[in-house]
Amino acid sequence: MISIRHIVVCAAMVAWTAVPAAGQDIRLPPTLTLTAYETGSNAFNQSVAVGQMLKARFGTDLRVLPAGNDVARLGPLRGGRAQLSAMGIGTYFAQEGVLEFATREWGPQPLQLLLSATTCSGQALGVARDAGVKEVKDLKGKRMGWVVGSPAINQSFLGLLAFGGLTRADVKVVEYSSYGAMMKGVVNNEIDIFFASTISGQAKEVENSPRGIHWLPYPASDTAGWARFQKVTPYFYPHKSTCGAGYEKGEAKEVPVYPYPIFTVYGSQPVDLVYAMTKAMIVNYADYKDSVVGVDGLEAKRQNLKWIIPYHPGAAKALKEAGVWSEEAQRHNDRLLERQKVFAEAWQVFLKASPPEDKDAFRAAWMKARAAALAKAGMDIGYND
Repeated sequence: MISIRHIVVCAAMVAWTAVPAAGQDIRLPPTLTLTAYETGSNAFNQSVAVGQMLKARFGTDLRVLPAGNDVARLGPLRGGRAQLSAMGIGTYFAQEGVLEFATREWGPQPLQLLLSATTCSGQALGVARDAGVKEVKDLKGKRMGWVVGSPAINQSFLGLLAFGGLTRADVKVVEYSSYGAMMKGVVNNEIDIFFASTISGQAKEVENSPRGIHWLPYPASDTAGWARFQKVTPYFYPHKSTCGAGYEKGEAKEVPVYPYPIFTVYGSQPVDLVYAMTKAMIVNYADYKDSVVGVDGLEAKRQNLKWIIPYHPGAAKALKEAGVWSEEAQRHNDRLLERQKVFAEAWQVFLKASPPEDKDAFRAAWMKARAAALAKAGMDIGYND
């Protein structure tokens, strides 16, 4: 739950004295802290690349803290110990207050974007090549990873299976405490099925292991499969990916995608700080665009300005100066910010109504209240279990 104290802490923790770089009206603090997926993940690698640029251009140290799940990544931001995070689609679940965030301790979170990466990679369902699986429908009975406390991974698994008409009951689920542990489980022959960015370091490890790697196809022409898929996970869309572990030179694979990583802050972060960070990433893009596979996707002109998470006003200002923001983008962003306002008001009303103490009953009651609030506001319910 977002408290007044949280807002005050976030507003107070960014008094900085850094001198603007020559020719750039950008002021950043000496140190920033960012949480990310674990070491070796593409989100972690891209964060390090951005950090190297910040150090060289502004003398700012970007501390990158790896964390195994979405709750662990957002905890430091909510507590005022970090300013931003390189998230995955858990950003959406946190905003919506669903799954692991449908708890008394969390609820809907007002998360907003700086920049997100869309590149040649995909966010795809992979299998160890020695499992002998060619299509999603053939996964029945295979072993699939499941990361405790990570809706970004787990809900995506369910959508990816739904494409082939399968559910969790059709596979053998093996639980892991973190994403990194799950990916090690592939190499160690504990599981066959995993979800990953095609360009992640962990996917490369699977490719180089004795088991090998294969990405399952999700052709856009399979409209029935995509209808099942997007009903469960509306944030995915079809994509032709041309880079990743196990790709042949010049090969294109039809796999799903959503932007990743998603550089995220709380809406309570000061406009000046978010503007400075976003502008630094935009105007110094050439410094880091070739340093890590996929980081070129942070280019301003590649931003999806009509996606499902709003941009922070500071980021919108920087994008407008970069010439990519439009009136249509602003209208879309305003609607998304209004959605977050509906969530915040509904959450406060819900808590004041003395909801059940039991965890499952609490979640069920909140999901009903959430759906009612969105319907009253004339908004799509989005995720709904």
